[in-house]
Amino acid sequence: MDWLLILRWLHVIGAAALFGTGAGIAFFMVMAVRTRDAALVAHVAGSVVLADMLFTATAVVAQPVTGILLALALGWPLTEGWIIVALALYVVTGAFWLPVVWIQVRLRDMARASAMAGAPLPARFDRLYRIWFAFGFPAFFAVLGILWLMLARPDIALPWLR
Repeated sequence: MDWLLILRWLHVIGAAALFGTGAGIAFFMVMAVRTRDAALVAHVAGSVVLADMLFTATAVVAQPVTGILLALALGWPLTEGWIIVALALYVVTGAFWLPVVWIQVRLRDMARASAMAGAPLPARFDRLYRIWFAFGFPAFFAVLGILWLMLARPDIALPWLR
């Protein structure tokens, strides 16, 4: 089998994992928190943390590796405007994703403590959850932008590279 086809396939699988896992995690976490059931939130948040570590983190590492290898194999300079913009959006995504991972762990731990005590979710849970929710939007739209750039590969002139 053609190694370039395998590399492309791995890159697409990584992109699908980033987008799909991110969207799925957000949906299930939001739905769980809406119930206000600390035990349910603790269970779902535990799954969310695990999914982020298994799928998202793996894709986060694989994407730049497969992307750079693909660009080099296809003869695309890494200074192409669309590649630079995609990498910048990747950094934006990471800047919002890393705190979200920490927040998810904290939310899980607070929900577990509330469930064990038979208590409602504390006010600090809600404050942290709002930050988690807000941070999802820039990361989500940055990933959408990266996917568009990967498909369209528009000619983007970056004056400082000329």
